[in-house]
Amino acid sequence: MGHADVAGSESVAELLKCCPIRSIAMLKVKSKSFHCLLTTAMATTNSSQVSDSLLSSLFLILLAILSSGSLAISSHGFTVEEATVAELQLAFKQDQLTSRQLVEFYLGEISRLNSVLRGVIEVNPDALHLADKADRERNAKAPSSLLPGLHGIPVLVKDNIATKDSKMNTTAGSFALLGSIVPRNAFVVTKLLNAGAIILGKASLSEWANFRGLAPNGWCARSEQGKNPYVLSADTCGSSSGSAISVAANMAAVTLGTETDGSILCPSSYNSVVGIKPTVGLTSRDGVIPITPKQDTVGPMCRTVADAVYVLDAIVGFDRNDEATREVSKYIPCGGYKQFLKQCGLKRKRLGIVRNPFVVEGSEVAEVFEHHIQTMRQRGAVVVDNLTIANVDDILDASGSGELVTFVAEFKLSLNAYLKGLVSSPVRSLAEVIAFNNKFSKLEKIEE
Repeated sequence: MGHADVAGSESVAELLKCCPIRSIAMLKVKSKSFHCLLTTAMATTNSSQVSDSLLSSLFLILLAILSSGSLAISSHGFTVEEATVAELQLAFKQDQLTSRQLVEFYLGEISRLNSVLRGVIEVNPDALHLADKADRERNAKAPSSLLPGLHGIPVLVKDNIATKDSKMNTTAGSFALLGSIVPRNAFVVTKLLNAGAIILGKASLSEWANFRGLAPNGWCARSEQGKNPYVLSADTCGSSSGSAISVAANMAAVTLGTETDGSILCPSSYNSVVGIKPTVGLTSRDGVIPITPKQDTVGPMCRTVADAVYVLDAIVGFDRNDEATREVSKYIPCGGYKQFLKQCGLKRKRLGIVRNPFVVEGSEVAEVFEHHIQTMRQRGAVVVDNLTIANVDDILDASGSGELVTFVAEFKLSLNAYLKGLVSSPVRSLAEVIAFNNKFSKLEKIEE
């Protein structure tokens, strides 16, 4: 997939001369992210000056509007865009949608938006073939037969999660691992496939899961700078930036991310999606490019809580190649987590709120935060507000707490073990990765 350069503000300004902001705002665009940007555009209509970030956002809108094809596949009143897993499965069942149509939609959105958003590193060349296979399986089943929960659903996985049974790379966003061959699918990928999912492609990330050094959130050499789909100039956070960007922008139905220290939760927050950071050992790390076994975990990043739960159910479980899963898997509830998706699920649940140092009082974010707390109260939750964590500043100090020292030591040992286990690879140790970066410093933009 090509990655064209994002148009500069000057070229966007020229484009806007031919298509005034007020006219753009009248066009019907169905994506929620575009609704947000259009609202911003209308609010700025009377301003004498349009900011570069707004111009970039409007360029993304124009890119979507002016490119061929519609923004959503609609059939019998059903729209793919923003559809949940449950809605997609119902559409399959009612013959309103096929997996091929669904995969074609997401491939179209990737083709349309990814040159700007850079949320996807590469797509699975077998995705349409796998979609056709899912359609045949669905058609062959009797009406009463049950298919796996994610059957025919396209999933993007972060590019540090190994995929063996495809023609895709697993590189952590680095050219150093381009062309390497993994020994097997990551265990979570095998679980997704067993649940009927279609691996659509690889999501971008902050290179080496944000452990390379001085590089911005959402940047990696292979796909360059990822962009927040709501405000292009805003931080994407990381390291699972591409997973969050892609699902927020409807370039996938659901995605997988990984976390060591905030790498699911932070980009989920910044890109307005739902991320679940599982307890270490609830999901296997086998086949995942590591940082530290003490904190690495794999989790879903989706547009809704329900979707995230469906994906979580699919990927949890014991794996003999990850000893941490042995004990934790004993606590997976019989029947899975989806049984707890209830409209009245918040009644009498005690929710603790820690404000300091996470909420800046009086800010716009704090106002939204208060609104959501009130919503939870209205739904029956018992909110225990203003909880404090002893020594929280010391805990959050990665250097002072010793966390960073531990990470560095365990990263070297864990990465060396991963690289030695590859079937083939241009690099076999952390030292060789560093040497690669020094040799190809322009390619990896080491000095920028």
